[in-house]
Amino acid sequence: MSAAGPPQGANCAPSGGSAAAAAASVVGTPTTDMRAEAIAVTGLIKVWLERDGALLRVRLARPKANLVDAAMIAALHGAFVKYRDHAGLRAVLLDAEGPHFSFGASVEEHLPDRCATMLASLHALILAMLEFPAPILVAVRGQCLGGGLEVALAGGPIFAAPDAQLGQPEMKLGVFAPAASCLLPYRVNQPDAEDLLFSGRSISGAEAKTIGLVQTVAVDPEAAALAYFEQHLANKSAAALACALEAVRGAYIADVRSRLAVVERLYLDRLMQTRDANEGLVAFLAKRQPQWEHR
Repeated sequence: MSAAGPPQGANCAPSGGSAAAAAASVVGTPTTDMRAEAIAVTGLIKVWLERDGALLRVRLARPKANLVDAAMIAALHGAFVKYRDHAGLRAVLLDAEGPHFSFGASVEEHLPDRCATMLASLHALILAMLEFPAPILVAVRGQCLGGGLEVALAGGPIFAAPDAQLGQPEMKLGVFAPAASCLLPYRVNQPDAEDLLFSGRSISGAEAKTIGLVQTVAVDPEAAALAYFEQHLANKSAAALACALEAVRGAYIADVRSRLAVVERLYLDRLMQTRDANEGLVAFLAKRQPQWEHR
């Protein structure tokens, strides 16, 4: 997929994936009154501009679960594509409506007949976020699990409430988290990444700060993210920020892109051929404990 390149002299960011149709369905003409328009169009996310177009607000708006399913992924991807070339944009603030950031992905969409499409679309969104030419600040309250945490990891600094719960519970369902397997080791050290991926446990925002998963802990994470924007980003050049992002993330993005392709095949060609992966997903949907046979 491809998107229109950056306007000459505006930024130095690499081109991302094309989602023009999705973008058109998410938001209309960018204005400071985007909030109502976005709600009316999708019911999935809210998108609007603040600070005279310097800050893009993107909000998951399907509480309380804010599931990262196919529709949510398409809406998010469309919003990031649409605003990729917005002149003067210095940052994005991604947050969520309701008490929780996201319960994670749709388990139904992880079933064998649907998981290939789900993984491809989620990983395209991850790459679009990693390549976005402005910092993406992420504010987290409540639960931020599974696919929800993978989306958060694709952004920049995470601002979390002290009692937020962050985790990758996929292992409890007999599967693993492909995107998090690629992103977490860059955020935290290898042992802590493996702990979260293997145990499936959730950790508080306060604990996440101690391992580097969260950059700032605040009772009001949205306010903390906005304060960071005002103090550190609002007075910067959008063109310089875009070039700095490409400079600091070049090797990181190349590695994640390569690793995503590998782990996607591992997930589809090996994991989903196991009896236990299918048992775990079916058991979850049936609200019963899985019975592992280790094959």
